[in-house]
Amino acid sequence: MANVELTSLAKLPTLSKLRKLELSDNVISGGLEVLAERCPNLTYLNLSGNKIKDLGTVEALQNLKNLKSLDLFNCEITNLEDYRDSIFELLQQITYLDGFDQEDNEAPDSEDDDDEGDEDDDDDENEAGPPGEYEEEDDEDDGASDLGEGEEEEEVGLSYLMKEEIQDEEDDDDYVEGGDEEEEAEGVRGEKRKREPEDEGEEEED
Repeated sequence: MANVELTSLAKLPTLSKLRKLELSDNVISGGLEVLAERCPNLTYLNLSGNKIKDLGTVEALQNLKNLKSLDLFNCEITNLEDYRDSIFELLQQITYLDGFDQEDNEAPDSEDDDDEGDEDDDDDENEAGPPGEYEEEDDEDDGASDLGEGEEEEEVGLSYLMKEEIQDEEDDDDYVEGGDEEEEAEGVRGEKRKREPEDEGEEEED
């Protein structure tokens, strides 16, 4: 309910599960005790840019036991001397005032921003890739490379056989011309190995 010219919280409905309430840039000057009655589980309250002037007005927030972060930025109360120390002393349950804790450490982003940050982190992880994924990919690559080597070995074996067959074919001619029975028998074995691929070739030669 930011910047809606809200002057009072008297008509605020009961929202027992509400944790975050934005009331910035309105004209609220008091009546904050209603928040503890109707939104008892608030953890974040933004009252920045309202007409809150004194500590007495803020004192009503003591009953918000779960309140962790309060924003009073641009309210007149921030001009008070020792404003921050006074608020932290008055509302001891809060951790962050105007986005900073007592040690001036900045508050983390809101839950919505955290979710976005988590998504960004996930994207970064996908881009960078966790070590586990690299290991799995490496394993897959190793398996693929092993398979590739096997294929290469098979190809080398085939080409080697083809060379043998070519040599056998050349030898066959020699064997036939020489009339050596043993060499001729070897030529027959060579022809058996290459019968199918050489049938067409022999027909063309005929």
